[in-house]
Amino acid sequence: MVGQPQKVDIRMLKGLFSQGMAEWGTASLVFVSGAMTGRLLATGMTEVQALGALVAVLGSLTAAIAVRAWPAEGVTRARQPLDHTDP
Repeated sequence: MVGQPQKVDIRMLKGLFSQGMAEWGTASLVFVSGAMTGRLLATGMTEVQALGALVAVLGSLTAAIAVRAWPAEGVTRARQPLDHTDP
């Protein structure tokens, strides 16, 4: 039907936003930013450009470390309502 929003399968989103995909994504970010920085430094950059590239590499390393060090969410249970009746 035209104009009707499609339902999104939640299983597809869980696979896309999983811990493994986050680790692979940040690892590739570190690799790509490091490779681009190295190549552009070899071809010639100013000091300010080199500093910006270094900050980009450090930022991608920080993201990769945060993904691996962040604690996994545990299963939380709902709190039981307090019983305010005293004997």
